[in-house]
Amino acid sequence: MRESPIYQDILQEGKAEGKAEGKAEALVEVARNLFNTGMPLEQIATVTGLAIEQLKYFQASESSESN
Repeated sequence: MRESPIYQDILQEGKAEGKAEGKAEALVEVARNLFNTGMPLEQIATVTGLAIEQLKYFQASESSESN
């Protein structure tokens, strides 16, 4: 049985979304590791491409999880 073009489009879109989510999660993990080594937020932003505001949010959530 042949899959319809609509089904194939939906499948491709789902795969693309999954890859994007995985990439975002990996960047956050790298940022957290760099933060834990003491790297300044500005450098982490440059390395990961994440906004400083996002990094500050992650930094705050890390602090609240350890308390």
